[in-house]
Amino acid sequence: MKTIVTKASQTIGVDPYVLGPLMADLVGHDRRPGAYILYLALLRLGGRRGGVGISLQELATATGLSKSAVQRSVIHLRRRGLIAMESTGRTQAPRYFVRQPWRR
Repeated sequence: MKTIVTKASQTIGVDPYVLGPLMADLVGHDRRPGAYILYLALLRLGGRRGGVGISLQELATATGLSKSAVQRSVIHLRRRGLIAMESTGRTQAPRYFVRQPWRR
C-alpha cells in the first residue's frame, strides 16, 4: 500500500493498483481522466470507511471538475463497478462507496 499526503497533511493509503494499472485504464484506455480524479477524491474523502455523503456540486468543488464532468464520471465509475451509491431521499446527497474489485 502506497501512502499519499494530501494538502491538509492528511495521510491516506492507496493500493498500488490505483496508481498504476487503474490510472492507465481510466485515463489511457477509457479516456476518462475526470473519472480517475473523482475516484481519488472519493478515496481521500473517506469513501472506503463506510462511504461519504456529498453532492455533485461539492464533488465538483473538491476536484476542480465541472458538475457535468462529475456526473459523467459517476456514471462511468458505477458502470465499471468502482463505486457504489446509496440514496436515502430525492433531496439528500447520495452516499458514495469506493470499491476495489481487484482485491477479491
